[in-house]
Amino acid sequence: MIKTYNGSKLGVTSSHRKALLRNLATGLFLYEQIKTTLPKAKELVGYSEKLVTRAKKADLSAIRAISGEISNKSVVKKIFDILVPRYKERKGGYTQIVRIGTRRGDNAEVAIVKLIV
Repeated sequence: MIKTYNGSKLGVTSSHRKALLRNLATGLFLYEQIKTTLPKAKELVGYSEKLVTRAKKADLSAIRAISGEISNKSVVKKIFDILVPRYKERKGGYTQIVRIGTRRGDNAEVAIVKLIV
């Protein structure tokens, strides 16, 4: 039986992938743009957009859910104080991927992930 799986494994264990996405999302929300490889960027977009959509409810349940995913308290505060009001009218598409070429050392495709203003 063929089953469809969502997302890429990124060549790491599930716990490593979960920690990787949490750290990338923390950096994205803190600096509003980060540079990473293209497969990681594609995975990060789905993960971070789900977090923003969940945060848009802005109730206690949403705060606890986001705090469980993002451990940096200043980033959680920024999400609810700055990003949620910014995206209040928007129904999705909070991030953008811009390809910037290949990395010199290993020829990996590199991209910038930005939060749309």
